[in-house]
Amino acid sequence: MVDPTIESLKAHLRQLRLPTMGREFEKLARDAAAGNQTFTQFLLRLAELELAARATNAVAARIKDAGFPVEKDFDTYDFSAMPQLSKPRILELARCEWIAQRSNCCLVGSHGTGKTHISIGLGLAACRAGLRVRFFTAAELVSRLEKEQKQYTLDRFLAQLDRAHLLICDELGYVTMSRGGVELLFRVFADRYERGSVLVTSNLPFSEWGQIFQGERMTAALLDRLTHHCAIFEMNGESYRFRESMKTKKGRKAE
Repeated sequence: MVDPTIESLKAHLRQLRLPTMGREFEKLARDAAAGNQTFTQFLLRLAELELAARATNAVAARIKDAGFPVEKDFDTYDFSAMPQLSKPRILELARCEWIAQRSNCCLVGSHGTGKTHISIGLGLAACRAGLRVRFFTAAELVSRLEKEQKQYTLDRFLAQLDRAHLLICDELGYVTMSRGGVELLFRVFADRYERGSVLVTSNLPFSEWGQIFQGERMTAALLDRLTHHCAIFEMNGESYRFRESMKTKKGRKAE
């Protein structure tokens, strides 16, 4: 038999946008009665569940909005394969204090060494810390900037980027960009100077960034801003992806 009081309470909780309370209150009420809990204890537990669910949903929404190509954490990265990369320093960055300080991070090194993996791990840590993150490859970001400019919506898109606490620009230097695209990318980086954090990964050392920004003056101006407050990691060595692929093949042969 349907209890009209319970149905009314469920309806009110839906209207108040308290879905977790609506799902859990009957079970918790039974547990509270069995455990001889006070009404205040029951209500506190119910509120805690609602807040926990909201926090979980908020993190999931921030991760989705960030636009990561995949989700990769540090527990799946083999730091022993890249001994020059300091695991303690990376985990320190995962505390996100550098983002609160509006500092930057650059991961520079050869192909396949896990730069994107580390950048995603730091981006996920920021999302879990309540920060807004946007992830793009350099080619994707430039393409989007050029598209928004053609549609006369560039200022709106720049405002969206400005609201991100951390902007990740992956694979800078992998694809040649137009002069107009380079100037737009420079504008994004320059506008974030001491106002928002940037994380950049690149296969090119800083000495070769002139190839990207097509001139010494723009390159010098960018590096001056980008590296002023910046954690810089060099990640050179054997391809991490190639090594993992060989491990997988050896494992199959052993079977």
